[in-house]
Amino acid sequence: KSSAASDVYKRQGLSSEEFSERLLREQQVAVIPGSAFGPSGEGYVRAALATSYEDLEEALVRIERFLDSL
Repeated sequence: KSSAASDVYKRQGLSSEEFSERLLREQQVAVIPGSAFGPSGEGYVRAALATSYEDLEEALVRIERFLDSL
């Protein structure tokens, strides 16, 4: 099963590592590339949710902005 985000960066020709690096550089949001967990993780990213609700909301706004720029 793929997510909307994985579909977007796959269409853009980005690996999960490239997606993660660009998201950090361009929107200051850190996620872990799925490939860090082995070959079956490619196409996904992992995010820590152990923060405030407000910080999560801001991260989602930034992720949406990043996806819209692809």
